[in-house]
Amino acid sequence: MSAMKSTSSALSRIFLRTFLENYKQNALPTCCRCLSSAAPNPKQSWTDKYKTKKKKIQEKSEHVTVNQHAVFANNETSLKHIKVYGFDYDYTLASYKQELHSLIFRLGKDALVHKYKYPKDILKFEYSAEFAVRGLHYDIRKGLLMKLDSFHNIQLGTVYRGMQKVSDEEVIKLYDGTHVALESMNTFYGLGPMYQLVDLFAPPEMTLLTEVIEYFRENDIQYDPEYVFYDVRGAVQGIHSNGLLHNSILTNLEKYLEKGPKVMSLLENLMKADKKLFLITNSGFPFVDAGMTYMMGNDWRDLFEVIICNARKPKFFNEASRPFRIYDPSLENVSWDRVNTLIKGKVYQEGNFFQLRQMTGWYGSKVLYFGDHVYSDLADPSLKYGWRTGAIIPELETEIEKSNTLKFQGAVHWLCCLQDLIEESQEDRDPSVTILRNEWLKERDELRDYTKSLFNPHFGSIFRTYHNPTYFSRRLARFADIYMSDITDLLEYSTCHTFYPRRMALPHEHPPYSDL
Repeated sequence: MSAMKSTSSALSRIFLRTFLENYKQNALPTCCRCLSSAAPNPKQSWTDKYKTKKKKIQEKSEHVTVNQHAVFANNETSLKHIKVYGFDYDYTLASYKQELHSLIFRLGKDALVHKYKYPKDILKFEYSAEFAVRGLHYDIRKGLLMKLDSFHNIQLGTVYRGMQKVSDEEVIKLYDGTHVALESMNTFYGLGPMYQLVDLFAPPEMTLLTEVIEYFRENDIQYDPEYVFYDVRGAVQGIHSNGLLHNSILTNLEKYLEKGPKVMSLLENLMKADKKLFLITNSGFPFVDAGMTYMMGNDWRDLFEVIICNARKPKFFNEASRPFRIYDPSLENVSWDRVNTLIKGKVYQEGNFFQLRQMTGWYGSKVLYFGDHVYSDLADPSLKYGWRTGAIIPELETEIEKSNTLKFQGAVHWLCCLQDLIEESQEDRDPSVTILRNEWLKERDELRDYTKSLFNPHFGSIFRTYHNPTYFSRRLARFADIYMSDITDLLEYSTCHTFYPRRMALPHEHPPYSDL
């Protein structure tokens, strides 16, 4: 880990000494080949273009900032047409503090040692919040953690065996290139070995998995990566299913759960605008009730027309065989009566989408449902039933903060221009230009690594693999009409607001805002 951090910091220092100083001071380019005065004419011509583009960027050094608490649209969405608002609970209405990931890691390693009989040294592991990011894929057969782009390509430089980076040459040899076939995918699409760790509880699970593998490798312990994956997954998922995680959170809500007036204000505003509200969560009612009462008071149930707990998403949206049951909070049990009507004030368990639609008449694009899990919460409502969907992506706030920095924007702007130069110069076969272009390619690779390191030194941004969207980002764009960092970001907009997606230039179109 220390070696990787030092490499990243060294890269940052090198870049800051060259590009950023020149960017701020309007200095000439730092490429030694481009500064040569004795270059042949073809090379000098391209050198002049390089200087001209760099100078334009230096003169156009405006700093643009994006609102971290804005709502962003993948698909045009008019709130004026939304009559019904639905919400998940965990990481949607309830926002958790970073301490929750440390708790999951600790409970997971305890289960791994005491239930699965892993070495007791694992209890000494410490959680590193800086290692993994959400949306990564784990190859259970090869034991590799990596980031894929939207075309199923592996982003070289983001492949890890344990905590050690795997060389590009080895990755290409293992996968016969960098492409992962569709039949190798898992999690929503396919039944192959490539599992995506996509929910917000995934980072501690990924970190525990990689630390266990690193321990085995350091201590020459033979292991099957598939067994290790399922053991770690069983340990972490087990603390959810057996109630241990929920009970631990309930003992100290203040430590793990954010509290503030904004969620209550949002729900009350929607009610005043005659919007119907419902809650569908996989968590049990006692856990949800404790959290909602902590955040909003004892009368929180009055805000919702329908409350559904233990919903079993995504099965809730796919299986018509499981009917609703009434849950009695005072007795903490469920009734045996058939449910024919959903009554405000009652609490329901299980059920299915088809009965919900039949009993409420809520259907199609007049329903907007919010959740944090792009598959369990958003995929089926969006693809199958025409609900409008909103994704809550807490990491978005930090990502925007980093992309708002001058050093990131300057690097990306020059990276785009440099890539244009590389592309334009390809048909010039002059040997001196080929040498120059190779220098530009090295500079481009340094810029790519630098911009990646600004987000996470190991895996970069959860939304990008250099110029392509990540696999996670592509699914987000497909399944979520709008997305934001926090549900309370909606408070900045009226209930008649329309969210418009940006017009993005297709590869065959001229970029609408480009003047370089």
